[in-house]
Amino acid sequence: MPDKILLLPDNIANQIAAGEVIQRPASAVKELLENAVDAGATEIKLIINDAGKSLVQVIDNGGGMSETDARMSFERHATSKITTIDDLFHIKTMGFRGEALASIAAVAQVELKTKRLADETGTYIEIENSVVKKQEPIAVAEGTSIAMKNLFFNVPARRNFLKSNNAEMRHIVDEFTRVALAFPQIFFSLTANNQQIFHLEAGNLKQRILQLLGNTYNTKLVSVKEDTDYMNIYGFVGKPDTAKKTRGDQYFFVNNRFIKSAYLNHAVMNAYQEMVTKDSFPMYVLFIDLDPTQVDVNVHPTKQEIKFEDEKIIYAFVQAAVKHALAQFSVTPTLDFELDASIQQLSSIQQPFTEEKKSAATSGSIFKGFTEKNKAHFIEPTNRSESRESGVGSEGSGENIQQSMLNAQHSSEISPIHGSPFTIHDTNLTQLHSEYILSQTASGFILINQQAAHERIIYERLQEAAKGKAVATQRSMFPVTIELAAADTVLLEELMNDLQQLGYMIEPFGKNTFVVQGTPADVAQGNEKQVIDSLLEQYKHFSNDLKFSKREKLIRSLAWQQSIKAGRQLSEKEMEALVEDLFKCKQPNSSPNGNPTYLEFKKEQLEKMFQKPL
Repeated sequence: MPDKILLLPDNIANQIAAGEVIQRPASAVKELLENAVDAGATEIKLIINDAGKSLVQVIDNGGGMSETDARMSFERHATSKITTIDDLFHIKTMGFRGEALASIAAVAQVELKTKRLADETGTYIEIENSVVKKQEPIAVAEGTSIAMKNLFFNVPARRNFLKSNNAEMRHIVDEFTRVALAFPQIFFSLTANNQQIFHLEAGNLKQRILQLLGNTYNTKLVSVKEDTDYMNIYGFVGKPDTAKKTRGDQYFFVNNRFIKSAYLNHAVMNAYQEMVTKDSFPMYVLFIDLDPTQVDVNVHPTKQEIKFEDEKIIYAFVQAAVKHALAQFSVTPTLDFELDASIQQLSSIQQPFTEEKKSAATSGSIFKGFTEKNKAHFIEPTNRSESRESGVGSEGSGENIQQSMLNAQHSSEISPIHGSPFTIHDTNLTQLHSEYILSQTASGFILINQQAAHERIIYERLQEAAKGKAVATQRSMFPVTIELAAADTVLLEELMNDLQQLGYMIEPFGKNTFVVQGTPADVAQGNEKQVIDSLLEQYKHFSNDLKFSKREKLIRSLAWQQSIKAGRQLSEKEMEALVEDLFKCKQPNSSPNGNPTYLEFKKEQLEKMFQKPL
């Protein structure tokens, strides 16, 4: 029997190893940018063509390499960062394992130009499929330029797994943003297909956050800074009102290295407890500096997952630092006005405020109008005794009704209707709490959730539009120009064709800028910027669910974004139209996300609740 275990050829072994580090163009972007940072560069330029599939190039003004070092840099596990095993536990640089260039060279065509300040000439190296094709002296400026061309040209199967250009470009912008945030003192630029997307002058952290994440955070950032003997925490968190439906603008850095940590994210969320809703995510850019011996960054090929020596201490420090910063933001300073001396002499000030006067003051309608909910426009009935005798507004009866309704909700006889036929009586519809519509039926009544119902109506309309005839567009008399963050620009470009089919007429208008020429005919005009921002945010929220197609995510996002929200007062005609349209739907009983659009309450159950004999 022949032996079965054989050594893999070098080219196959290199490609397998490269698959751990270089999974898509954005992976190469991350590695090359971090190498430029490690080289001591003060200016780093990233150039992209075809979403990185045909070209990823990084040019820096760092220290450069000698001819020998340039050649050695493409060998596997060749590194200048580690000489002894002890060095592995004192890592302060971004890269250290010597895998990046070797991995890139295994799956792409690479051109390297590099020169040190002390050298008269630089070095040019051309590598393809891990094989050096050319090496020669070259006249070049100090620093290093690495161009990765035709990624996965020798691994067609892996190239086929790459996403669309817009999707891959979003990943590139994500990686660029992470490195640029970590080093605000360095100039960064990103040019894609000859169009400059980012031009980030060196500055401080707040300036870099606004450059990358958008000027909407300009007055919404809270500074975090806590220094201890064990560790330092600094950065910014967003005020509670900036919380979004997606995790997008959340960044943790440990010793300037971007990391993903659900554990530390939980610490931040705890600090925001009761300030934001459970389904929303506050913005933060937080840096943790601590002794490298207290952290192990060598646990994942991309080094985004790390281990702490004592993670409980880190958790406690992060939570305390963020909570302290938010507490300082939340405290309203007291205003110290000097009172006019003549005011102090008035009888209303001089005379004591007795219990009788206090009772009289608090029982009046004016006091109640300022201190009780929903009393601002309350007019007391003329005959107070009648209202008291009838029990209207009495505390006890309200509690009894509330308890009965709670009991009813747990009854098996009250449940979402799944296509069961019933007749809505021809009576006026009633809106409750600006959120529900009440309608009598032959067997009781139904309670409709106005937002869930409207989402279902819009969702089915958009589904039909996506399959055939486009949604009618209402052109704006005064087209609106909107400016987006770079990451949102890439996303909107990806959705442009589908949005046009669904009634939105949007055109590019220069760097990160678009003109909204028209919106769906049934969407109110005048707040186009808010509409687009809300749409993109909801789309990113749905993008966390991989089972949906791009178009499905977009339709669901639009259905949510255009739907009537809780708190909106509806006229009689609006309620009638909503109910009529709902029961024309193919699936009227549930919203697109599966929540019931209405509940049916049976007359028999109402009689049981009031203990009426059947």
